[in-house]
Amino acid sequence: MHNPEASSLARIDLSSPDLQKSASLVRKASLDCGFFYVINHGISEEFLETVFRQSRIFFELPKEEKMQLLRNERHRGYTPFQDEILDSDKQTEGDSKEGFYIGVEVAEDDPQASKEFYGPNIWPSTDLLPGWREVMEKYHQEALEVGRKVAKLIALALDLDVDFFNKRGMLDEPIAILRLLHYEGKSSNPELGIYGAGAHSDYGLITLLATDDVSGLQICKNKDACPQIWEGVPPLKG
Repeated sequence: MHNPEASSLARIDLSSPDLQKSASLVRKASLDCGFFYVINHGISEEFLETVFRQSRIFFELPKEEKMQLLRNERHRGYTPFQDEILDSDKQTEGDSKEGFYIGVEVAEDDPQASKEFYGPNIWPSTDLLPGWREVMEKYHQEALEVGRKVAKLIALALDLDVDFFNKRGMLDEPIAILRLLHYEGKSSNPELGIYGAGAHSDYGLITLLATDDVSGLQICKNKDACPQIWEGVPPLKG
């Protein structure tokens, strides 16, 4: 069941000096549904527009160009349409989206490169997309800083030291995967098992999701409910 009303998620102001108040809001939102907006996060709207524009430029490349950058065993690179199935119980075909994975850049000769999820990234050639890598690397670093700010609030919400997640072995060497996503515009049809992205719960510590002006994101606050109630999450600037 879909609830057409806009979701009234908490808005966490990352510029607020009152960390305890923000942590309290994070705790309440996490216990309620596990989702919240973050505002005043420090990434400028102008730069976000640049990131989305560069993302569109990549996905507009011919298929044969993108297929040369297929995701490898280190989870870096391109994933084509219908490559992933997130809800195998309900989906009759793969997600109607394509993506591109970018991780923390680790040189091939670095000992860390032997670990899963670490290693050098796969990049489009500079002749094909000049400046593209630099934009994505900058965005990856800025988003990681936002993640560290949120992690501090999560630590306080758990009655831990504010820098708990900044200790060695925590966020000092994060996996931190950036995923660019492009949906082909085909409407989901649950009766036929067709979804832009099947229902799922993310893994890891947190997921930061930046969206453009196109609606489509939905959340289910109680996955055990029958029937499940899905709420739209409208895009929010700032």
